Amino acid sequence: MKKFLSLMLVAALALTLVACQNTTKGHKKIADTVIPEELITAAQEEGELVVYGSCEDDYLAAACENFEETYGIKVSYQRLSTGEVQAKIEEENGNPSADVFFGGTTDPYNVLADKGLLERYDAINAAHLTKDIYKHKDNLWYGIYTGILGFMVNKDELAAKGLDAPKDFKDLTDPKYKDLIWLSNYNTAGTAKLVLNTMIQKYGHDKGIQYLVDLDKNIEVYTKSGSGPSKNVGTAECVIGIGFLHDGIAQIVDNGYDNIELVIPSSGTTCEIGATAIFAGAKHPNAAKLWIEYALSPECVNLAQENGSYQFLVIDNATQPQAAIDFGLDPENVIDYDFDDATKNVGTYVEEIMKALSTSGADTADESRFQIK
Repeated sequence: MKKFLSLMLVAALALTLVACQNTTKGHKKIADTVIPEELITAAQEEGELVVYGSCEDDYLAAACENFEETYGIKVSYQRLSTGEVQAKIEEENGNPSADVFFGGTTDPYNVLADKGLLERYDAINAAHLTKDIYKHKDNLWYGIYTGILGFMVNKDELAAKGLDAPKDFKDLTDPKYKDLIWLSNYNTAGTAKLVLNTMIQKYGHDKGIQYLVDLDKNIEVYTKSGSGPSKNVGTAECVIGIGFLHDGIAQIVDNGYDNIELVIPSSGTTCEIGATAIFAGAKHPNAAKLWIEYALSPECVNLAQENGSYQFLVIDNATQPQAAIDFGLDPENVIDYDFDDATKNVGTYVEEIMKALSTSGADTADESRFQIK
């Protein structure tokens, strides 16, 4: 089956390459990317671009450096969690210190969009998106990848403790896993916000909040960034990490931690859509628009798997990461996610879960456990 899927992907890519041989007058073609010449010229006249990225550091650096080399536009970039970007852009309120947002889950993007802090841009290369769900309804953000939420476990540590790996979300609340689980911080990480929204959508509001209060009894650390748990499973500092499974693949494939096992929750899970967007009031609007076209191109997204990021890609002319397919991940095998509810209510949900944790006895001011740095 895997060989068949691989052959199908190769065939699809070949057809796409053939279909993209023609260029349109007045447009510049770089590999599979078609961009208006006047946009490139206007962006180069601005000469600069500032990027806030919430994907992994290596991919962010590679994407930004390739853009700079390709278009001759100076790029400054900083890696921040999605929660940090959201808070910064909200505080700046239309006078943003960066031009574009790149990577990270779309819940914070939707909050910023709802507050009028993202700029609409009707991207030409959005025609390559494989589903309507991979973009904002008003073109305020565009998807670039999707990743599956699950668990990463240290097989050796569990075996030494005589424990089986958890198979589903409810298993994580078993007292036998006390102090073995890491999650990210609801206040700082888009990943944790996705977990919060997912539990409320799976179990209902009250039961979802209660589930997370019960889960808290087994959590040792809440990391600032969503990928924090995955980075500590192989070393056994964390025994069970909740996060995106492509981060676990990176630890196995790139860092050699073959003691990590990936677990897809048996009752169903959700997936993130990693996105990119222009901040309203961007100082370099044309460079920002050029970035969006670039981010929706194989020249950008294919750099992910070359730099330790193994998310599934959501444009039809990209090359899917074979590692994700080999590990049996399927971006179609996920439950429906209510983006509207998440957008409208995630701020309230974060306040509610932090209050519920505090009421249950958790010291939410303990920064060694609820990390913000």
